[in-house]
Amino acid sequence: MDQSVAIQETLAEGEYCIIAVQGVLFEGDSRQSRLLGLVRYRLEHGGQEHAIFLYTHRRMAITGDDVSLDQIVPVSRDFSLEEVSPDGELYILGSDVTVQLDTAELSLLFQLPFGSHTRTFLQEVARACPGFDPATPNPEFLWLSRYRCTELKPESPGLPTPRRWNSAPGGSNIDNSRPNGKGVLGDQGSWSQDKPENVFTRQNKSKSEITDMVRSSTITVSDKAHILSMQKFGLRDTIVKSQLVQKEEDYTYLQNFRFFVGTYNVNGQSPKECLQPWLSHDIQAPDVYCVGFQELDLSKEAFFFHDTPKEEEWFKAVSDGLHPDAKYAKVKLIRLVGIMLLLYVKQEHAAHISEVEAETVGTGIMGRMGNKGGVAIRFRFHNTSICVVNSHLAAHTEEYERRNQDYKDICSRMQFCQVDPSLPPLTINKHDVILWLGDLNYRIEELDVEKVKKLIEEKAFQTLHAYDQLKNQVAAKAVFEGFTEGELTFQPTYKYDTGCDDWDTSEKCRAPAWCDRVLWKGKNITQLSYQSHMALKTSDHKPVSSMFDIGVRVVNEELYRKTLETIVRSLDKMENANIPSVSLSKREFCFQNVKYMQLQVESFRIRNGQVPCQFEFINKPDEESYCKQWLNANPSRGFLLPDSDIEIELELFVNKTTAKKLNSGEDKIEDILVLHLDRGKDYFLSVSGNYLPSCFGSPLHTLCYMREPILDLPLKTIRELTLMPVQTEDDGSLLENPMEIPKELWMMVDYLYRNAVQQEDLFQQPGLRSEFEHIRDCLDTGMIDTLSANNHSVAEALLLFLESLPEPVICHSAYHSCLECSGNYTASKQVISTLPTFHKNVFNYLMAFLQELLKNSAKNHLDENILASIFGSLLLRNPAGHQKLDMAEKKKAQEFIHQFLCNSA
Repeated sequence: MDQSVAIQETLAEGEYCIIAVQGVLFEGDSRQSRLLGLVRYRLEHGGQEHAIFLYTHRRMAITGDDVSLDQIVPVSRDFSLEEVSPDGELYILGSDVTVQLDTAELSLLFQLPFGSHTRTFLQEVARACPGFDPATPNPEFLWLSRYRCTELKPESPGLPTPRRWNSAPGGSNIDNSRPNGKGVLGDQGSWSQDKPENVFTRQNKSKSEITDMVRSSTITVSDKAHILSMQKFGLRDTIVKSQLVQKEEDYTYLQNFRFFVGTYNVNGQSPKECLQPWLSHDIQAPDVYCVGFQELDLSKEAFFFHDTPKEEEWFKAVSDGLHPDAKYAKVKLIRLVGIMLLLYVKQEHAAHISEVEAETVGTGIMGRMGNKGGVAIRFRFHNTSICVVNSHLAAHTEEYERRNQDYKDICSRMQFCQVDPSLPPLTINKHDVILWLGDLNYRIEELDVEKVKKLIEEKAFQTLHAYDQLKNQVAAKAVFEGFTEGELTFQPTYKYDTGCDDWDTSEKCRAPAWCDRVLWKGKNITQLSYQSHMALKTSDHKPVSSMFDIGVRVVNEELYRKTLETIVRSLDKMENANIPSVSLSKREFCFQNVKYMQLQVESFRIRNGQVPCQFEFINKPDEESYCKQWLNANPSRGFLLPDSDIEIELELFVNKTTAKKLNSGEDKIEDILVLHLDRGKDYFLSVSGNYLPSCFGSPLHTLCYMREPILDLPLKTIRELTLMPVQTEDDGSLLENPMEIPKELWMMVDYLYRNAVQQEDLFQQPGLRSEFEHIRDCLDTGMIDTLSANNHSVAEALLLFLESLPEPVICHSAYHSCLECSGNYTASKQVISTLPTFHKNVFNYLMAFLQELLKNSAKNHLDENILASIFGSLLLRNPAGHQKLDMAEKKKAQEFIHQFLCNSA
């Protein structure tokens, strides 16, 4: 996910976040997550300056509310960024990247994730350094060698000499002020730099038997395509790479490797028993371990703030439980709240692992909560691309449609950057081998609990499997199309009483189910075993494992060299080819009746002529992006061989960021895209359409003056009301008889009050996307009688409505006053009393509703802390144009809401 969007929301006018990367800051023995953003500022005289903005953040940074500015490091004359390695450790391709950032005042050590996104980030930082010369060797080669000095001899023949990224002399002066917490520049035109009290000292870490993946300065045969894809080699070698992929069978052979794939829902428990009965049950040591966990931590802190000590506990337990007959290297660990995936390989295979990328997708409520979703690691093993996915899908027997939706969301949103930045991101299905594991939560239906238990006792698993939701959904091609699952010859893995093998004896008495599954997709895959492990009793689930023999393509170096020589000789004949030229199947695109948060896609094809070409959508003059915020081209750049073609999708999606200007007429569905060919001409594409105004993204006071549904009003009226300033008091000067609260808000709250006050996990489970669209249409047309939806869908729609308000319920102007009086209920009530009338009415109305929910906490399992955490960031948002505040202040915002939930008006 592009986290630079969250940083951009924190910046001042004239500041632009070029790229952001998430890393880990080493401070002594501690590790702290940081978001690093490279920010550009355009000076009045036409020049520009850059700085690294460091942010603390909660979980994945989706909006500006998720990040807090920690410090700013100007990219000035004394700035350097250098890749380093802990003393005494070897490094091989595939590990995370350790870099040291130095200035005259501070020294910081970061670990950045291995992959093309980090490489692009480092390239952009190099370009930002004063005196950067694009003719010098490409900074990408910093990845390929260890170095500590300004210049070293190249460690691989034919590669450029790596250089340290030192800024050239001549940097600007530093202005030591940042008014109002924003990036407004002083007279000197530079960012401030906070001087640390202590210069950071690097720590050398001892090397454990279970080591992190390390990089080598030599280039393995399997990684030659990676080297050829680098920008320095240009178009010619991009063609070489493409043709090598096409001729792969000419220089590779299949070799079987043993993969262990395991999944375990640990129900928030810490490890209490040895994991060897699960991880090391086979006589032969696996070559690769793929180990997934769900519900690693069920605490509220993990749910809302992503922090948990359980990660380290279970990582150690897994490392201790690996097969004793081999030594393993940890390739990657990725976690999203309670969903964690670990990848290990035998140490002798580590040199053949490359192109490691990891991503997460949350499918919880509003797409932000990671209590449900998926994590994935993709990598290349020798010459075979492999993607491992660990997912935890929606719970409850009747919610199979939401499980299906979660699966589709993970498939569509999980995207991995490629080594070649000119190529579009890879999706899960663009891999040779896919291994999917996790608590998929599909249940056994149409049978009562006792019948299920009887069939299990009789070991009639084949009969029972006929009632398995996953089997039936796969047969209906609703999910996991093209995937295979082995025969279920073990009893269901859920739900047991913790500490024993007895079925659930709690009040709910859950029916047994095969929740925990392993599926695969690809060629040359043989499943050797598929089983549960009853010996482990820590959780209410039993762990599951599957052992595979997977045929991996290994490079024959002699045949590779011959194939490469043949390709190069044929390319020699094309050196003086003509200018690239393409044809487009379509150049005008009309998006009709665009709706809030409803994706529309138009596609066209680019057909190439006789000359290989690279294409890219480029920025128009004086614009920061190649298109408007509501539009995206996928892919936005790429490479075409002669006589080949590619489909481009133009995706239009209006969200909270863009809705208000479309409602007010300040923006329209109109844009011009410029498609540029490297060494060729530009092509212009026209985008037009119309947006249907929505209550989502409209100001509160505007909606109060709309007595009619928004879609029944003339566009001129909507625009006037949307641009109307907030009124402190209703003076009746604009329109007569405004409503006390928006009717759309009343519709949703009333529906929930009548149908959902006892709904379990309300505001914590996501709804169905199709139902959100139905709810939005009902609100915008005023057809309340037709509103019929799942309670969770209406609850999520309410949260999305509050999030979409341009001015939050508690106005930006009152934000700091609320923080200051947090903990003083009398003072807090006084702040609320000063809000504009409509905002005050809405706040009081929502607090009354939430208090009603709390009266039913025995049924809905809600408490003041949960509701304060959810609604605190929606009702009380950081002011636009001000620095985002740290976690402590966010907790104050939650405490402010908490007071009103605990006290009656």
